[in-house]
Amino acid sequence: MAPMHLFELRRWLLSSPPAEWAIQQLRELLIGALRQGPIPQHVAFVMDGNRRYARSHQIETVEGHNLGFEALARILEVCYKSGVKVVTIYAFSIENFKRSKYEVDALMDMAKVKLSQLAQHGDLLDRYGASVRILGERGMVKPDVLEAIDKAVQLTSGNKHAILNVCFPYTSRDEITSAIRSTVIDYSRPLPSLQRPFSESHIAQNIRSRHLSSSSTAGTYSPPSESSTPDNEDSTSSSTTLNPESPPNHELSGNPEGAIYPDPETITSEILTNHMYTAGTPPLDLLVRTSGVERLSDFMLWQSHQDTEIVFLECLWPEFDLQQFLPVLVEWQWRRKQVEEKDRATAFVHMSRAVKVR
Repeated sequence: MAPMHLFELRRWLLSSPPAEWAIQQLRELLIGALRQGPIPQHVAFVMDGNRRYARSHQIETVEGHNLGFEALARILEVCYKSGVKVVTIYAFSIENFKRSKYEVDALMDMAKVKLSQLAQHGDLLDRYGASVRILGERGMVKPDVLEAIDKAVQLTSGNKHAILNVCFPYTSRDEITSAIRSTVIDYSRPLPSLQRPFSESHIAQNIRSRHLSSSSTAGTYSPPSESSTPDNEDSTSSSTTLNPESPPNHELSGNPEGAIYPDPETITSEILTNHMYTAGTPPLDLLVRTSGVERLSDFMLWQSHQDTEIVFLECLWPEFDLQQFLPVLVEWQWRRKQVEEKDRATAFVHMSRAVKVR
């Protein structure tokens, strides 16, 4: 009983007005110190550990998720006060639909309520000028939840200072698939007649088309090959859309005479990035996962690049606060300064060599 009494006494002391004021002043001081150094512009969180926290504290699973939302509000305030421009959270995975119907419905209802609270005028997002963006498969969400989501997005649409990306429901594989699908659709549309690119494949296509037309006029016969003779109309249409190396067959594909399509060889990682849900946001600087699990769980796979710091913490998400997040940010700042100093030293060496050559 003694440890329980000590725990209750500690909680009562920390919740007293003088203690709350002192803690708040300390938080402001620490955040102000962080702002003196470089700050990650895009931070992502895998909010893991709500259910384990509920089990370990013998409370309902839904209550564990509620405490997780309170932790999210605390961390969002730390991020936006520190100068982070974009926060991306893994709120609900598509794989989570495999959980019990009771828990899925409870999570959906909680998302509806909590998003509405966050987006209210004068609340956290409004105070820091953050807009809400929902990244994921809308078709999997119930109509009443969609209505609340759209309302939250609309209420915060005028906020331009920061962004809160809520991945709900989401997996990275689904995002990448969607990006490739939309890229293929874009490259399947003919270009306007005034915008004809002078790429090698485009020139080769024109030369080949003229050669074939002149051959047919002269009455010569060219036996078809496997690569040039399609099995059916569908393969002809797809080849004229996505493979400009082959001359387009306008009669079979139903495309207008002389239509020019974007060159698939011009598809780059940047083009795919522009088709991702996170298009237009800064590169991912820092990804944090709580609960001690060391995997990404199909989250931000495309956005995680060579300079992204990935940190796994032992604490459960409802326990996550500035005292756990501060060392992560300090270490990120230290690593960033090391990289900047190395870049400056490299630039100085190159400059010195250039002066010697002169």
